[in-house]
Amino acid sequence: MASRPGLLTDWPWTPLGSFKYMVLAPLVIDSIYSYASMRDGEKLLIVALTVWRIVHGQIWISVSRYLTAKGAKRIVNKSIEFDQVDRERTWDDQVIFNSLVIYLLKLYVLGTNTLPFWRLDVMALVVLLHVGPVEFIYYWFHRALHHHFLYSRYHSHHHSSIVTEPITAVVHPFAEHISYTIIVAGIPIVTTFLCGTVSHVSIFLYISYIDFMNSMGHCNIELIPRSFFSLFPPLKYLLYTPSFHSLHHTQFRTNYALTMPIYDYMYGTNDKSSDSLYETSLEQEEEKPDAIHLTHLTSLDSVYHFRLGFSSLSSHPLSSRCYLVLMRPFTIIISIILTSFSSRAFVFERNRFRDLTIHSHLLPKFSSHYKSQQQKESINKMIETAILEADKKDVRVMSLGLLNQGEELNGYGEMYVRKHPKLKIRIVDGSSLAAAVVVHSIPVDTREVLFRGRITKVARAIVISLCQNGIKVMVLREEEHSMIAGFIGGHCKENLVLTTNYSPMIWLVGDGLSKEDQKKARKGTLFIPFSQFPPSKLLKDCFYHTTPAMIIPDSAQNIDSCENWLGRRVMSAWRVGGIVHALEGWEEHECGLEVPMANPPRVWEAALRNGFKPLVLPSLETK
Repeated sequence: MASRPGLLTDWPWTPLGSFKYMVLAPLVIDSIYSYASMRDGEKLLIVALTVWRIVHGQIWISVSRYLTAKGAKRIVNKSIEFDQVDRERTWDDQVIFNSLVIYLLKLYVLGTNTLPFWRLDVMALVVLLHVGPVEFIYYWFHRALHHHFLYSRYHSHHHSSIVTEPITAVVHPFAEHISYTIIVAGIPIVTTFLCGTVSHVSIFLYISYIDFMNSMGHCNIELIPRSFFSLFPPLKYLLYTPSFHSLHHTQFRTNYALTMPIYDYMYGTNDKSSDSLYETSLEQEEEKPDAIHLTHLTSLDSVYHFRLGFSSLSSHPLSSRCYLVLMRPFTIIISIILTSFSSRAFVFERNRFRDLTIHSHLLPKFSSHYKSQQQKESINKMIETAILEADKKDVRVMSLGLLNQGEELNGYGEMYVRKHPKLKIRIVDGSSLAAAVVVHSIPVDTREVLFRGRITKVARAIVISLCQNGIKVMVLREEEHSMIAGFIGGHCKENLVLTTNYSPMIWLVGDGLSKEDQKKARKGTLFIPFSQFPPSKLLKDCFYHTTPAMIIPDSAQNIDSCENWLGRRVMSAWRVGGIVHALEGWEEHECGLEVPMANPPRVWEAALRNGFKPLVLPSLETK
């Protein structure tokens, strides 16, 4: 929002929220009817252009976020936070607006007349119109927007983003977009229409060109190689670079060009550091992280929720959306491509914790793959490759997230340490901190808890700690009781009780918690998960805590997405465990079932000392 919002700041369909695409329903229905009844496909072409522009924008989002996470050729080395993501989630409003304008022109200007699909002579005219009136008028209009009157009411909204992403290019108030549509799209399209040379292809190519150049100019990665300008030096006046436009967002009063810097050079508004920033950005090498968190995809819809997916979804906890159900065929195709043609983990997020750079890498597998014996070998190979590559790059710590540390898969990472005893990188499964988080989530006055779920390394550590502290742990199944009892020594065994009583108000739950078990809980029961995945929330009169997690410090930077089902600026305990391991500089591995678990109190105190905070328990007030 601009500092002093002016007239026509909000888009007309803003009150519709996520249902704003309903304004395109008349276009879609009319296009289908026109094609079915009269074989008129022009309106369908408008729908196709709309879909293409959204897909094109999303491709730029995914690619630029991947490249900026790697770090090579990055221009501005600053962070993007949630407020910017929220502000830019309306990037597709301009696509809706332009589609409606074209549709209305078709209805009330063209009528039953049709345009030719392709004309070669129109392309030269479009180029001349863009280089001449479009770039010239835009340049002076852009300079006018930086006058304090217009800037405070309109353009400051766009300049709220110092570090730009491709979609920053089209995030403007409604009034600005009306002007941009008239100047940038209206002049070439209307002129060629009046000259009788306009065609479907010319409209499609010109709008795609504007979208491409806008996205490239805001991607924060220098993509234009030196060879372009060395082969044809005058090109610097006809083609701007991402670093050229980045200076406009950091310096504000220079580099006003739309896509061609010729008028900036002509009127003396080109930034004098444009060339040096261009060279510096090209020389920026790929960043070496201090620690890596290795995770994987969960459900099919998680392809949209992780950071390279939909920015509006990745900035919120993982949840089901009705429109994603309609996209399921497309989702399946993406999933098959991602899992079939990606044979190694790749970086998708970069965070800063004090002086440390932390990367998150994604193994292109879904949770369902980890349940298949046929996938076990390939998954282990991919994890091993990721560890060895990180070791070669002198990465200090790698934490294994979600099912990448499965007991049946690799023994909580111990398999890799045994196979490669000379590893310099430290492997962390995060179990110590996860157990400590659960133990400290239990209310102070608790005297008994009910344990239910699959027995894991974390579960054993929790039960042992509670029994040692005099809290009775009630177990419902005899096999679970005998398995846990083998790990508890001395008089502490008295606090491990085999029972058929479901009365405790605190339940420690993990994988394997059945619906029938949940239904036996009393009203007001608090479910505290110790598993990687949250239980299904069946009971409305009970409370469900999150999976083991902590709130990250305020000093943590570049946090603009949520980790799976966790809230904003909240990280899983397994991920935090790896970060703390790197911050503290600990030299030992923390992984494996046979290796004694690291001291949970030490890890917990280290996490608190480094600014991580426990989550507040759910209650009647917070529910």
